[in-house]
Amino acid sequence: MADPQEKVTIPKLFEMKARGEPISMVTAYDCPTARLADQAGIDVVLVGDSVGNNVLGYESTVPVTLEEMLHHTRAVRRGLERALLVGDMPFLSYQVSVEQAIESAGRFLKEAGADAVKLEGGEEVADRVEALDKMGIPVLGHIGLLPQRVSQTGGYRVQGREEAQARRLLHDAKALEEAGAFALILELIPWQLAKLVTESVKIPTIGIGAGPHCDGQVLVFHDVVGLSERRLKLAKRYAELAEIIENALKAYREDVKQKRFPTLENSFSMPEEVVRRLQRPQEREEF
Repeated sequence: MADPQEKVTIPKLFEMKARGEPISMVTAYDCPTARLADQAGIDVVLVGDSVGNNVLGYESTVPVTLEEMLHHTRAVRRGLERALLVGDMPFLSYQVSVEQAIESAGRFLKEAGADAVKLEGGEEVADRVEALDKMGIPVLGHIGLLPQRVSQTGGYRVQGREEAQARRLLHDAKALEEAGAFALILELIPWQLAKLVTESVKIPTIGIGAGPHCDGQVLVFHDVVGLSERRLKLAKRYAELAEIIENALKAYREDVKQKRFPTLENSFSMPEEVVRRLQRPQEREEF
């Protein structure tokens, strides 16, 4: 098993796949969350464009801008020492041209401190992946459900159940591997298909809603700790922080209303001599 204190690199992910050690990945959008993930020994931290749904209040990932992603990636970078950091390239930051993809991805590494970038799509973005790889920018591919295209695919639905679509996803996986992607996220596809993809490529696969046979798993931080209102079949909640935080805030509000907080223990004092002087009317007039 990998040393929980040793810096995670892309070659180490290949080593983990080779020896059958599952890769752990979670999203993070700020420095405190990143620090917690790092201290927990998470292998890869993804600053996902899911920041739109989970932090910024958008209905989907589509409105998220490149500047927003760079802002959150910089914050996460400051909280990490060990985990590999991947920045998610948002909608229309790489689709227009290869040149745009290189410029956008380069900003993740140069300005935000990311170790790699992620982009959605299969064979149709292979030229972007190849160009980035040639420029020394590592790319994490993403196939299956593509959140940036949910309006095109009819919503958040399992992909690859039909044979033609399954064959297409297998083809996309090979195309991305050949283009130079160092790993693949497989989102919301049947577990049997995920197993076939994992067996057909030499690069690690990271599943989300893709069953137990991938080389690793990724979940959204808010789903893991119970900060999201939604309850997804593909996720497992390991805590109910939303309830804990709400109860803490209610207790704080009640203490304020009942004048139980703050007490003198939460307050600061000055020398009694100064207080006495300030209480003298003639001294106060000087102010």
